[in-house]
Amino acid sequence: MKAFEVVTEPINPQLYSDYVLRPEAGAVTLFTGHVREWTKGVRTLYLAYEAYVPMAEKKLAEIGREIEDKWEGTSVAIAHRIGELQISDIAVVIAVSSPHRKTAYEANEYAIERIKEIVPIWKKEIWEDGEEWIGDQKKKPKEEIL
Repeated sequence: MKAFEVVTEPINPQLYSDYVLRPEAGAVTLFTGHVREWTKGVRTLYLAYEAYVPMAEKKLAEIGREIEDKWEGTSVAIAHRIGELQISDIAVVIAVSSPHRKTAYEANEYAIERIKEIVPIWKKEIWEDGEEWIGDQKKKPKEEIL
């Protein structure tokens, strides 16, 4: 396991939590992002993620450095899964440890927003009646689909 990695197999969140746990840590936050079935009334059958893996892992590590620079005493591990993911599968895990819980929460939220902004991972949503590559993961499904 690497601290910042793109994987093709199911993610075990405990590995990443254990990776960041240190004696000086008073808190570990663990975020897992899952494939959801319904988004604004549109049923998703499954998702397909693709990535340029070397660049994606480099960007995940960059996010880790940003967090460790911004919040002193933090330690970060992030994994994102690619390939075909079924409903409820874990797509991403972010583990952050810090001396205090507030910092761990803030840093963890920062990480998921930065992943959406800068990491070259592409998501294709496959619905009952169509499919679409989602370029900007911050966008919501198109209103006309509803």
